[in-house]
Amino acid sequence: MDNTIRVVIADDHKVFLEGLCSLVKDEEDIEVIGKAANGVELLELVEELRPDVVISDISMPDMNGITAAQKITQEFPDTRIIALSMHKDTQFVREILKTNAYGFLLKDCCFDELAHAVRSAMNGEICLSQPLRDSVVLDYIGTLRNPQDEEVALSARESEVLKLIAEGLSTKEVAEQLCISVKTVETHRRQIMQKTKYTSVAELTKYAIRCGLTTV
Repeated sequence: MDNTIRVVIADDHKVFLEGLCSLVKDEEDIEVIGKAANGVELLELVEELRPDVVISDISMPDMNGITAAQKITQEFPDTRIIALSMHKDTQFVREILKTNAYGFLLKDCCFDELAHAVRSAMNGEICLSQPLRDSVVLDYIGTLRNPQDEEVALSARESEVLKLIAEGLSTKEVAEQLCISVKTVETHRRQIMQKTKYTSVAELTKYAIRCGLTTV
């Protein structure tokens, strides 16, 4: 039985993508079966090739890696995802882990760490780069110490309104997109602020990102 791990790699930086593919070729048990330059291409390849593992940058044009990961885990749950990024911000780590990804590695990690993460993903294990493991722990501790950062129970409509506000839409634009009145949007916004205890758009935007409602 062939135990080769079939991998698709996605990154919009061609030199990085080609270099990573060259390194993978030296691994006897890992094979690159496809390459993508953006999230849309990645989804098409996953649908066509059904790889075991996807290694994907999170910052790509057309569709970012986090959105692509959400769609892949929903539509192709047998494909396991490992995210690569230059970003160390915990918000990105939290967002990618919410997609049920099996890893989040920094792009400056050594290749052996990435190869280990690919094999670990096939065993159902989650791998994070050490700096990210530290930040996730600190983020979790901060949440425990600051109950205001915990997610609150928003209704489906409130979540929709919050997402659009966080994405920069005006009250009128939110109303038009959701086919509701401006007054209704204002009511939802007031209720969201009361529930979250946040009073500015900037704070609401950060909260929406932390909760995975948007990736702006």
